Amino acid sequence: MKTVEQHIRDVLDLVEPLEPIELDLLRAHGGVLAEAVSSAVSLPQFDNSSMDGYAVAADDLAGASAQEPVRLPVVADIPAGDVAATAVRRGHCARIMTGAPLPRGADAVVPVEWTDGGLATVAVDRPVQPGNAIRRVGEDVEKGTTVLRPGVRLGAGELAVAAAVGRGTVPVHPRPRVVVLSTGAELVEPGSAIGPGQIWESNSYMLTAAALDAGCSAVRRGFVGDDPATVLETVEDVLVQADIVLTTGGVSMGVYDVVKEVLSRLGTVSFDKVAMQPGMPQGAGTVGESATPILTLPGNPVSSYVSFQLFVRPVLRRLRGLAPDPLPAVHARLTAPVPHSPKGRRSYLRAVLEYDGSAGPTPYTAQPATRQGSHQLSALAEANALVVVPEAVTELEEGSVVEVLRLPEAF
Repeated sequence: MKTVEQHIRDVLDLVEPLEPIELDLLRAHGGVLAEAVSSAVSLPQFDNSSMDGYAVAADDLAGASAQEPVRLPVVADIPAGDVAATAVRRGHCARIMTGAPLPRGADAVVPVEWTDGGLATVAVDRPVQPGNAIRRVGEDVEKGTTVLRPGVRLGAGELAVAAAVGRGTVPVHPRPRVVVLSTGAELVEPGSAIGPGQIWESNSYMLTAAALDAGCSAVRRGFVGDDPATVLETVEDVLVQADIVLTTGGVSMGVYDVVKEVLSRLGTVSFDKVAMQPGMPQGAGTVGESATPILTLPGNPVSSYVSFQLFVRPVLRRLRGLAPDPLPAVHARLTAPVPHSPKGRRSYLRAVLEYDGSAGPTPYTAQPATRQGSHQLSALAEANALVVVPEAVTELEEGSVVEVLRLPEAF
């Protein structure tokens, strides 16, 4: 059987980062920056006040005290955004607002709290140091400085920086368009009546939501039955709206595993057994003249979910222009034994990971779910991690220290 690491390498070889597009700032939110952003100006662009107060020459306030305040005539009001060329002579001051440009002749700002708040004249009750409450030119960013580097995800702070240096648009790798297809004649749309031998379809909802959580644009096409012609036609139809196609179900060894039957004929999709549990049957390749990547995941719900986190998630990260990093890992102590794991296959057990701050080999504990069957979906919503049981290990005692993969948060 194929190793997990080899399958990860193979699926990553199918994709490259999507070509950048220029987007306005809010549409770029959540995207990955494709080029560096530099500042064409210094920030601030002019000396300005960091608080409401009075612009003064510091020497004029030498010796000021509460008992003997210094009184200065107020010769101007300077609001934020003022464009007038204002100056103050020695022995005078100007009332100034936060963000307003510092007038010529002033080298300090006195906070209004140090004064009596006068309008015609003001009494200042203490001295001030030159430079007090002044934001200097280039104090934040010097002209030509790179403020955002390629590969950064554009959140609120990053967009604020881009806007502050005057950028109205930025080049980003677009969100990958993911189309999710689920196969199986036994599947019924949730909300519909169910008959003997039927189940409500859940995988496509799960995978579409997981793709959205991974920062992609995702479309659910639901289930397409088990007719080979219909499956092929549906796959071909969705290529125009997909950067990658995900299917779930129909990839094992059964007579009715239609996805494997249909895509095997194309000669561009390979199907393998990966040495893991759950999720052993996997398929990957490209379809159509556009060579659109397609990853075919198992139909059992937990197998499909684990496969997404191990294989699809790194692929989506590469498409977005990010490093295809695996799930973050920590070591944790098991709070319950693992009585059986198949030899020769790496097990990924749903678990609840907690930080308890204990001394010793690790401050984390992991409680494996009691229901680990690949069809048993109920424990998935409670799990926040996957316990990794290596291929050569068949059982683990309570208290064993194991590798644990953190599952991404939902939002």
